[in-house]
Amino acid sequence: MNDPSVTSAWRAPVRLVAGPDYPPIGGRRSPRWPRWRMLLIQAGLLLLIGLTAAGTQYLRNTRGLPEAYAIPLAIGSTLPAAVALRRPLLAWRICYPLLYLGVVDLTPTEAWPWQPVQILGFLFVFGVLAVRADTGVATWAGLLSLIPLYVFTETTANAHGVTVLITAMLVLGDQIRRRRQTQRALVEQAEQSELEKARRAVLEERTRIAREMHDVVAHHMSMIAVQAETAPYRLDALPDPARTEFTAIAGSARQALADMRRLLGVLRSESTGPETAPQPGLADIPELVENARRAGMTVVLAGTPQPVDGTAPPEAVGLAAYRIVQEALANAARHAPGAAVRVALHAAAEAITVRVDNDSTAGPTGTPGRGTGHGLTGMRERARLLGGTFTAGPQNGGFTVEARLPYDGEDESG
Repeated sequence: MNDPSVTSAWRAPVRLVAGPDYPPIGGRRSPRWPRWRMLLIQAGLLLLIGLTAAGTQYLRNTRGLPEAYAIPLAIGSTLPAAVALRRPLLAWRICYPLLYLGVVDLTPTEAWPWQPVQILGFLFVFGVLAVRADTGVATWAGLLSLIPLYVFTETTANAHGVTVLITAMLVLGDQIRRRRQTQRALVEQAEQSELEKARRAVLEERTRIAREMHDVVAHHMSMIAVQAETAPYRLDALPDPARTEFTAIAGSARQALADMRRLLGVLRSESTGPETAPQPGLADIPELVENARRAGMTVVLAGTPQPVDGTAPPEAVGLAAYRIVQEALANAARHAPGAAVRVALHAAAEAITVRVDNDSTAGPTGTPGRGTGHGLTGMRERARLLGGTFTAGPQNGGFTVEARLPYDGEDESG
């Protein structure tokens, strides 16, 4: 017979007596927590010292115990409360033997067999254990704690009243512990969901980038193949080794193009048809800005999409810049409707810098939308895959997106 409930029932008392303690409660702390923590520790130490002195005085005056016995017994009554929050099982293990040792020289005038400080300390420790410990462990602690109660308490009504109190503490502590576990599980599930959404957004954006990069690179591979195939006919008196080399180059280009198309077939989802339109670039950004204006946005374009020396940037850089501006304009329209937007392009000899700023919402022209939160992830991935940098965040009451896209795939600006 191997019943899990029976096994758990027998493991609970073993852990209560000699098992590992429960770890301290973690969680997010306020930035001011270190200062408050020191104040609470100091106040707690003063309170424990005062209670220890009061317990010692009670044992000496009421029971006539010598200091050599009264002081250790009073310290044993308050010490568990000092460690209960971090080591609840250890605190209970210290408290429980003192329930038997604390009845020494009991006088007939005392209503309870334990001094008041010891009773308060034990109830505090048991309350912490009821909240922190598993149901089985806390239940066994309550049952064992009732034994000295009925042994040393002469009034049965008092014993029954404390039994009801301990039972109520067990039930309340169990409910608090279960609720905290549920809240912790919900927080962890929410964090896992956010991580999964972010991971899925990265994968989806990488797939889209791979498809677009395929279209860019495929154009150049096709040109290489065509030029290599027509070179023997365009150039006169080519030697046979040169013709053979041009044929090999054309074959390699065709093979690479076929492999890229097979890769695109794997990356493209079943619901997405083939993309036959040419990919946009830097030259299409002015038209993109004009479309945003026609949609009702106030957009200003500054700078030129072409470097000063007239060198055309790589198509991959132009595509990334276009997509970043496109997503930034969409975010501005969604989250800051009515705000003025400024698109700045600075094309240098080694990199192009794209910056999109929007002011705070100009007025009640719309309600800020709630997006998926994946737009920034996609823009960051595009810049990172090109070896560039990307920053985004609030600035001057609005929002700023800035990306630096190097032409050679290595950003040496910082």
